[in-house]
Amino acid sequence: MIIVMNENATVAQLGQVIKVLEERGLNPRPNHGSARTVIGIMKASDADLSGVAELPGVDEIAPLNSSFKMVSKDFRSEPTVINVGGAEVGGREFVVMAGPCGVESTEQLMSTARQVKASGGRVLRGGAYKPRTSPYSFQGMREEGLKILAQARAETGLPIVTEIISPELVPLVARYADIMQIGARNMQNYALLEAVGRERKPVLLKRGLMSTIEEMLLAAEYLMSGGNAQVMLCERGIRTFEKATRNTLDLSAVSVIKQLSHLPVIVDPSHAVGHVAYVADMCRASVAAGADGIIIETHPNPAVALSDGQQSLTFDAFDDLMTSLRPIAQAVGRPMIEPSGES
Repeated sequence: MIIVMNENATVAQLGQVIKVLEERGLNPRPNHGSARTVIGIMKASDADLSGVAELPGVDEIAPLNSSFKMVSKDFRSEPTVINVGGAEVGGREFVVMAGPCGVESTEQLMSTARQVKASGGRVLRGGAYKPRTSPYSFQGMREEGLKILAQARAETGLPIVTEIISPELVPLVARYADIMQIGARNMQNYALLEAVGRERKPVLLKRGLMSTIEEMLLAAEYLMSGGNAQVMLCERGIRTFEKATRNTLDLSAVSVIKQLSHLPVIVDPSHAVGHVAYVADMCRASVAAGADGIIIETHPNPAVALSDGQQSLTFDAFDDLMTSLRPIAQAVGRPMIEPSGES
């Protein structure tokens, strides 16, 4: 259920409604829009809400019809905008997150961070913990990788996004990361979703390898129902029968999610197509499709990368891509910042 306050409701009236709901053992979740405030009540009967409609400042009480309630546009009609280090994800700007698949060394990450900033990237990506299909593959530098990411942020000012792979790592990763990424393999790791939901830090939730859009939105509901409202959704391709690309990039998901949810949508072309030859085209298509940003992989020497080198752009290719994105972003009303030119 949602309780819609009228446009002229005062702070005192809102406070009174919340107090009444709390006294009844309910867990009200107010959401403040530009015109009015909506209070979400996830588990409430008509009896629980008796008399609430008559409280001063209340406009109406309405059901939340979708299975994903707080993620739904019924709960919040306006797009959610998440400020990360000055970049407003979900706002007017088209935001580019870039960096290597994995943190391999201080030199590798620092050179990448400088290039990402010089080319106009807004967020530095890099995996310190790497969930891999094979137990013999590079698993990441772990806490040492987090420290290197923090060093890169200190020098360049770029906020960092890095993956978290288990609930017990949440406190550690949260100390370092500006955005906590939940990878495709963990989209339905409910213990992890609940642990990250208790943090008050931005989250990038990737779509599962064979998950529907509804399943991704319900995973986001776990995060939001835990109290974390700073959720970004990431379309990273799904596994189909097609073998020409690593996955099949479902760009239609961007439009579908935008119709259903208020949350920002990021596209990951690197993991979707799995080959550098196709990454740039899918980045440009992501802008035109209405995404709020992209997250892509770039590496100083992809040929020797310890993970995902085949889909990582060289620095020159990354810079060329950023140049090609700007006029498209401008044409669809989503401008990008100008490059600093200082690598």
